[in-house]
Amino acid sequence: MITVADALARCLDLVTPLTTEPVALRHAAGRMMPAPATARRDQPPFAASAMDGYAVAGEPVAGEPVAGSQFTLIGEAGAGHAFQGHIGPGQAVRIFTGAPVPHGATRVIIQEDISANGSTITVKPNADSVLNIRPQGQDFRDGDTLPPRRLGPNDLALLAAMNLGEVQVSRRPSVALIATGDELVMPGETPMPDQIIASNTFALAALIEAEGGAARILPIARDTKDSLQAVLDRSRDADLIITIGGASVGDHDLVAAVAQDMGMDRAFWKIAMRPGKPLMAGRLHGKPMLGLPGNPVSAIVCAHLFLLPMVRALQARPDVAPQTRRAQLAHPVEANGPRSHYMRAQLRLTDGLPLITPFDRQDSALLRILSDASALLIRPIGDGPRQPGDVVDYLAL
Repeated sequence: MITVADALARCLDLVTPLTTEPVALRHAAGRMMPAPATARRDQPPFAASAMDGYAVAGEPVAGEPVAGSQFTLIGEAGAGHAFQGHIGPGQAVRIFTGAPVPHGATRVIIQEDISANGSTITVKPNADSVLNIRPQGQDFRDGDTLPPRRLGPNDLALLAAMNLGEVQVSRRPSVALIATGDELVMPGETPMPDQIIASNTFALAALIEAEGGAARILPIARDTKDSLQAVLDRSRDADLIITIGGASVGDHDLVAAVAQDMGMDRAFWKIAMRPGKPLMAGRLHGKPMLGLPGNPVSAIVCAHLFLLPMVRALQARPDVAPQTRRAQLAHPVEANGPRSHYMRAQLRLTDGLPLITPFDRQDSALLRILSDASALLIRPIGDGPRQPGDVVDYLAL
């Protein structure tokens, strides 16, 4: 058996980042932009008024406007409607937030600091000393770049302001999900007395799509070589192939044998971890393949540790590895054995590190406990007994 770290490294070695494609900005949220994006204009593209008020000429550019100073109104400037002339000393233009500052203006005096009488305005005592002018290019300049990242809502606003109608993003990975076993039926069907519902696939699909992939649930592969080979054949156009169950050593566990008959180059099988010992990875049809355990909790925990990093790597994301965090134990735990243990646990926030409490029951078939869990407490191989207050690592769920 190999370690979790070694297994993750071998999984990632199977992955080559996908090509990019242009996507309209409206549909770029959550997509990975692997190369910098370049602005096509300054922002703001002109010196702009930061407030509603009056653009004036003749006032000093430092200090408060002189109380009692008077100016003659000669026009108006609104957002999208610039004043086309030039203002000189003693002149003013009524201006609104976002409008271009007229040529010759030295500051914008906010409307609350002005009294108006017809076409004459007068500065009130104790007027605000702020210039209220946003310089051209204050936010960014033409040619400035946004570094590679997974695009969030704020990034889309910035890219739009950079005048980019579309952006080059990594192609969305297509992930084929293949549940295996005669005992499985799909949710909503009527199972026979000796059958169960295929539950893992739906959690895995949701996890994949939350990380930017496109999950495709293929038909359940039955416990025959012909059935499994037929479903695996349907995964040829996927970027990543995931099987669920059938990777152990029982008489009906056919995934490894059938995949090898179809030309799979296996990278490893079995890891020193619980839940999730019978994990398998390799390359099939020239694509990375990951064989997850059939137990629901084992499959989902292994997805967090191995499947999601592979989905991220396909998109050329820099944050591929699971991100561990620190917490304090709220209750004692016994010494751990020869396999890393990822224990379902609950977190409780405090003023310092959060407190973490593992559930008493850790059976890998118990989905209810996984649903109630907010974290996986990580117990390293051979870790000794731990007491309340000890600082430990965890993965957030």
